[in-house]
Amino acid sequence: MSLEEKIKAAETRVFKAVFPNTTNHYDTLYGGMAMQWMDEIAFITATRLARKPMVTVSSDRIDFRQAIQAGMLVELIGNVVHVGNTSMRVSVEIFVESMYAEGRELAIHGTFTFVAIDADKKPVKILD
Repeated sequence: MSLEEKIKAAETRVFKAVFPNTTNHYDTLYGGMAMQWMDEIAFITATRLARKPMVTVSSDRIDFRQAIQAGMLVELIGNVVHVGNTSMRVSVEIFVESMYAEGRELAIHGTFTFVAIDADKKPVKILD
């Protein structure tokens, strides 16, 4: 399988509902909760591409474009955007949509960097 095919196959999509236990006093999704979900999706995406132990080394930038209200549905989409020797960057987008109306909007976008590691926690090549 080519690198492009592996990258396409590694795309990860997850839907979640925004329930009150994930919201703040403004009745919107906690920023930290969104970041946790994004890091999880990025990790899954990176692991699906490398099929090796991966660790987050940075969140390069996270842009919060709009608040996500309680009772909304969100889709998180992870895509590998760069593969280096021992590291890769994964882009994660969160789209928001109403449970009872059509349409969706990009609410949050971020990029995470991961490194492949061995049993001794030393960086290893992503691709053999």
